[in-house]
Amino acid sequence: MTTPEAREEAVLEAVRKRREQVNEAIPAELPIQRPERLYEASRYLLDAGGKRLRPTVLLTTAEALVDAEPLSEDYREFPTLDEGTIDVMDAAVSVEVIQSFTLIHDDIMDDDDLRRGVPAVHKEYDLETAILAGDTLYSKAFEIMLETGAEPDRAVEALGVLARTCTKICEGQSLDVTFETRADVMPEEYLEMVEQKTAVLYAASACLPAILLGADDDTIDALYGYGLDVGRAFQIQDDVLDLTVPSEKLGKQRGSDLVENKQTLITVHARDQGVDVEGLVDTDDVDAVTEAEIDDAVAELEAAGSIDYANETARDLVARGKERLEVLPDNEARDLLCELADYLIERGY
Repeated sequence: MTTPEAREEAVLEAVRKRREQVNEAIPAELPIQRPERLYEASRYLLDAGGKRLRPTVLLTTAEALVDAEPLSEDYREFPTLDEGTIDVMDAAVSVEVIQSFTLIHDDIMDDDDLRRGVPAVHKEYDLETAILAGDTLYSKAFEIMLETGAEPDRAVEALGVLARTCTKICEGQSLDVTFETRADVMPEEYLEMVEQKTAVLYAASACLPAILLGADDDTIDALYGYGLDVGRAFQIQDDVLDLTVPSEKLGKQRGSDLVENKQTLITVHARDQGVDVEGLVDTDDVDAVTEAEIDDAVAELEAAGSIDYANETARDLVARGKERLEVLPDNEARDLLCELADYLIERGY
């Protein structure tokens, strides 16, 4: 039986190899041009790093669909299911560009100082430039997706998925903001918000290669469902890690979501168990909260069974997501997609 450590090593190696290729492709698809400051700001977070998990899902799904050995095919001339070729790397870059666009705007809304270990774009440049950089990335993602060389009907369908994904991300972000002022959020509402804010981009990453390569509708739908399930599990596990991983490993104050009154599946469940969630910490200042206060809050959430509930929900979502992959050929790439799903809820920082 594969241990979590062995799985993590295998997944990280697979991600690293694809990340290297995505990183090489980004400057070609998003060059620095006039006005230089705008494009430098647009590239800033992309150049700062990131695991490239969503492009990895996209590229690995493409390999599974055509029953190719991982990393054996040229992503720039990737075989379709009907003997053509497309540039699937453009699709991978497109989803990563969308991810970067959302991060820039998230940081503006939250007035965060750091992202990926560097100053946030609106701190490194200025607010106006950051907004324009995010808008530029949003539009460039559609341009890049058009460059795959896919059949026109498939390209149009892929653009439709990308457009609906961006709309849902905005809807999810709006719900997240609204939830901060509500004390009556239900678990199903939280899962809806997470689906829209986070999971839909994983869903797009999983189904876009199926669309572009010419898979049938059942396969496209199953892969979209895989991405939704795994993406929701990923966000739920992020909520758990925010409370349970030491601050120095997180790269931010542990328990910051709790201090800022962000709704999570953990706090929604705890409130249903009678826990005074708003009273778990005495401050709304992330810089003022102490580790002892967070320890006490976590102990109360554990006693209510809320952290176990979140972990169990994430595991159930991943199990269902992996079942959806049965539409794919039984091959090494499909196995990697399963391992990637497990890694997303077992990972540490």
